[in-house]
Amino acid sequence: MIPEQVFNQLDRLPAHPTYLYDLDGLEKHVQKVKTALGKVEVLYAAKANPDPRILQAVFPHVDGFEVASGGELSHVHQHFPQASLAFGGPAKLTSDLKLALEKGIQRIHVESPAELQKLALLARELQCTAHVLLRANLNLKIEGVPLAMGGRPSPFGMDETLLESCLPILKQHPELHCHGIHAHLASGLKDAETHLHLLSGVMDWFRGFISQHRLDWQELNLGGGMGVDYQTRKPYDWHTLGEGLHQVKDLKLRIEPGRSLVASCGYYATPILDIKSSHGETFVIVQGGTHHFRTPAAQNHSHPFQIKPMHAPEVQNCTVNVVGQLCTPKDRLSTAVQVQGAAVGDWVVFPLAGGYAWNISHTAFLMHPEPNFVYLQNL
Repeated sequence: MIPEQVFNQLDRLPAHPTYLYDLDGLEKHVQKVKTALGKVEVLYAAKANPDPRILQAVFPHVDGFEVASGGELSHVHQHFPQASLAFGGPAKLTSDLKLALEKGIQRIHVESPAELQKLALLARELQCTAHVLLRANLNLKIEGVPLAMGGRPSPFGMDETLLESCLPILKQHPELHCHGIHAHLASGLKDAETHLHLLSGVMDWFRGFISQHRLDWQELNLGGGMGVDYQTRKPYDWHTLGEGLHQVKDLKLRIEPGRSLVASCGYYATPILDIKSSHGETFVIVQGGTHHFRTPAAQNHSHPFQIKPMHAPEVQNCTVNVVGQLCTPKDRLSTAVQVQGAAVGDWVVFPLAGGYAWNISHTAFLMHPEPNFVYLQNL
């Protein structure tokens, strides 16, 4: 489960929670995705993991980055001023929009008529053009996904009535140049065929909308949502998605994957501090926990792991729960997992920790030390 080069690094590390990022593996994966998608533009959603070394590994193999706050915009632009950026998010500050215009951000994803009006006034004030996509919340059937962002009442995007109310604003303001629609409707879609069916519905709607309103838009950003299967570790089928999207000749398509690009490159490794029984169950207590690695809590799952033995086993062939240091029963990383052996001082290594892991964790709670970071490259 855990690559040998990751396990080998643990012999050289101090006994402290550590993230290990396989940058070589990350680059190979992103190259494979880009090859499968061909002409479809790929923007990495920086919110999944904005670590500068991660961004640096991804940058040569994508068409740009998607950012979702003024902070992310400043961070990514600082490290990659030449990168093409798309700026989304449901509630942008006036200062964020102004910053985006001043930096010449390539696309701003507008979430409401009020935001569009605000952007127009700022663009007029700065004597520049705002290049936008309107974010749509379409009335499409979305089922069986962990996180639905559209197809229902939602703060994200605009239904068709609100989209139509943006059209007069666009006509009134030459400072605004609308290129098309952004439609990220769901996250966690593990089956590429199901995902492609949803995206086909979005494309059909888009064609109908621009035809009805006689618009010359061609750009459609389909968002992200490609899922990661934490239990089976079965990879998302990029080839199937690419084959389906290659059939589209009349639209300029973009996607914004995040987790599905970087999750597999990351590993969270942490030493075992204690092992004890309680009411018939065995608890492996590790240094660290959800304040470093919030993915299991955020996904509400038992995260897979592998133990690297460092000592003679104290327990063998038993079922364990892996928990962290925090003063809350919610600090649980894995539940009821069979292990061959475990001892205090062994390493517990969690794969698929490259996205929505460290950067979404509540690190300030109880003020434990932060983890270390190791970047594996050119090994």
